[in-house]
Order: sequence, then structure tokens, then C-alpha cells
Amino acid sequence: MSVKAYGAYAADKPLEAIDIERRPVGAHDVQIAIAYCGVCHSDLHQVRSEWDGTLYPCVPGHEIVGHVTAVGDHVSTFKVGDAVGVGCMVDSCQSCAACDEGLEQYCETGFTGTYNGPTADAPGHTLGGYSQSITVKDDFVLKISHAPEQLAAVAPLLCAGITTWSPLRHWKAGPGKKVGIVGIGGLGHMGVKLAHALGAHVVAFTTSESKRQDALALGAHEVIVSRNADEMAAHAGSFDFILNTVAASHDLDAFTALLKRDGTLTLVGVPEHAHPSPNVAALIFRRRAIAGSLIGGIAETQEMLDFCAEKGITSEIEMIAIQDIEAAYARMQKSDVKYRFVIDNATLAR
Repeated sequence: MSVKAYGAYAADKPLEAIDIERRPVGAHDVQIAIAYCGVCHSDLHQVRSEWDGTLYPCVPGHEIVGHVTAVGDHVSTFKVGDAVGVGCMVDSCQSCAACDEGLEQYCETGFTGTYNGPTADAPGHTLGGYSQSITVKDDFVLKISHAPEQLAAVAPLLCAGITTWSPLRHWKAGPGKKVGIVGIGGLGHMGVKLAHALGAHVVAFTTSESKRQDALALGAHEVIVSRNADEMAAHAGSFDFILNTVAASHDLDAFTALLKRDGTLTLVGVPEHAHPSPNVAALIFRRRAIAGSLIGGIAETQEMLDFCAEKGITSEIEMIAIQDIEAAYARMQKSDVKYRFVIDNATLAR
């Protein structure tokens, strides 16, 4: 099936309208008409080959929401008309311990990404959600139970939501815990909302005084301007957990110094250049840890979506037409969005 999409043919070329092929619906497949697709910073990194291994043509997009238009003969979980989502994964080997534990993102042989992943379908790699339709194995399709009018704002939950939910749950953010969220952007604003909803005492870190009121409105109990040495020092040794969403190289020591004994600083942003080496003594003498976390498995993504539907949580978004994607990328690089762009995929028909 031929569908309209937006993609790039080289790292130095802008995204443009292209036609792509989607495979026929197999026995275990779900075909989805894409209503909206969130714009993740990783889309920009990948399409411009700032990360290794980009395959062209590259059609980005892994924050996908829409409605089921067809299902395979062996699909019983979904039916035509259902509101569904697709996140960062569309396949994994499903044969190692990671998959057995619902941690497909840590598959020992590597999961298949929603775009730029290996596939038997033409052109030999997966093509993402900047398109009218996608066909996905039923194991990687997610149910959405938010109200229909919230569908566009649900899209970023499929990456920004689960990327912050997974570490918050793993490190047991909740009542009685002091949790920091570094960076109030596409990921960080979801981290603040989710940590608050989980019952933690939430402290937001920003480099800009102008974001203080925004962070409080999102649910932070306190806000620290990280460039203010006095504000930082006042919280030394007091955090159980800090989630660092910043995808630029920066000094981690300023945040590890704020951890309690046995506290953890977890990174979810991949910088273009490596962070400076941390002060190892600051870790050793307080048994502190620096850790990393990658998106989330299908089961915990569904858990996150259900939790957000129950609590009325969505992402803060700005809707764009697909024809404005290059302008959105330029604004995203300047952090000029509150807090996630979402493509109205109906504009692909223009």
C-alpha cells in the first residue's frame, strides 16, 4: 500500500514529501491510520546523521497515535476503530531474558526501532510516523483510553512519557521521596508531571529564572536555578533520586553532590559530545550512583498510558503542519517550544 510521508534522502537535505510502501496486513499485524505524531529530538539527531548509522530515505517519528483500520486473522486484542499508539519499538527477538521480563528495550540482540531499524519490508529499514499509515505487529501496539479530544497530546507520551516514567518507577519515586528533574523541556516537563502524580516531593532544575513559574505550574513543589550556587548548595545531600533529561554535555558533579547516601542520578538524554568525567570520590564516599535509562518496555508503556488516562495527564504540545517540520526543528534546537511539537498528519494530504 502506497502512502504519503515526509522524509530525507541525505543528512544535508531537508525533509520533503515522499511516497512510501506499507506491507500488507499479516496474520499478527495491526494497520493504523496515523492521526498525530510527536516530534522528538532524536528525530532530528537521526535524520541529520548526528547519530551513527542513519539509513536513507529516513522517515522519522516514533510518537504515533491513531486508529486501527485493519487487523490480521490472529489478532484478538484490537479491532477496527480502536484508538492506539506506537512508540519507539516495532519488534524484538522475544527470546532473551530481557524480553521475558518485559524489558524489550534492553533486548540482547537489539530491538527494531520504529524507524531506521532493520526489516524485510522495503526499503530494508523501518519508516516512521511522519506518514499517513503504519503496519505493526500486534505485540507492539498500545491501547489508548484517554478522551478522543486528548489524542494529539497523548502522542508524546509514547516517548517522552515512557522515557521518564520507566526510571521514576524503577527507582521508586513516590511518597516520602525527594525527586529532582533536571531540564524543563520535552522530557523534563513530563518528568515533573509524572513524579508529582506518583506522590514524590518534586524539585525542578532549570538554567533559566524565566521557567520558574512554568515548572511550578507543571507540578514542581520547588524550583532551583542551577546557575545559582546558593540555591544548589542549600539542597546538598538531600535527594533520593535525580532524573537528568538534558541532552547536552554538562558537569554532572553539580548534581551528584545533591544526592543522599545511596542516591542515584539517572541520565536519559544522549549528548552529542561526552559529559566531563565525574568526580569519583563524590560517588565512593556516599555510595552514590550515576545510571542510565532507555525508553521502556511495552508492558510498562501500557502501564504509563493507563496511569496517565486515570490521572488526566497529557503532554503540553504545539500542533504543526508537516510542511513546517524544518522550522520546528530549528525552533527545537533553540528550546523554543512548550514543550513538544506534534504533527497533524492530516496535513500530509495537502
